[in-house]
Amino acid sequence: MIAERAELVDLLRSLTPEQWATPSLCEGWSVRDVAGHLSIDGVPFHRYFLAGLRNPSADRLNRHYVEAARNVPVDRLVDGLATSISGSWFPRWFPRLTLADHLVHQQDIRRPLGIPRAIDADRLRLVLDRPDPFARPSRYIRGLRLVATDIAWERGDGPMVRGTGEALALAMVGRPAVLDELEGPGLDLLRSRVERA
Repeated sequence: MIAERAELVDLLRSLTPEQWATPSLCEGWSVRDVAGHLSIDGVPFHRYFLAGLRNPSADRLNRHYVEAARNVPVDRLVDGLATSISGSWFPRWFPRLTLADHLVHQQDIRRPLGIPRAIDADRLRLVLDRPDPFARPSRYIRGLRLVATDIAWERGDGPMVRGTGEALALAMVGRPAVLDELEGPGLDLLRSRVERA
């Protein structure tokens, strides 16, 4: 998790104002909004808890923090992400969830900007094994067999969908941008589920 966050911070520090304003793979969110969403990890627990009471769904809570982060200068946003790499309560309590969220969201930023990276295979396997449950991956992948073509990983039963581990990780949480990179007899079903969501 620490390495994933450090890579994200390095990426964000390198971005131009135009890149910060670029639409991400998250519908309706810019690159800046994705960074704002990830800044939730640095919020003290008592403030997070109170915000959760006022915004009692994951979507509303995310929206609350994204909107609040729009008023924070980007250098402060990145500094907050950097200082919370190892000291925040959220990654300590939910390391796998935090890793899944950060890995996918880093790709949500990188892909539209055309800034590829080689993702550590062990990190990628962890995320493929346990995608972010708040993205409700089962609604996309139920009854499908997913097979990574670049790392040793597969999951599920049913019609096969093949592709890189990174593309599968994004498809599992409903990113339509990667569907054309996948193949197999289960792709049409996966595509219909992602496009319907």
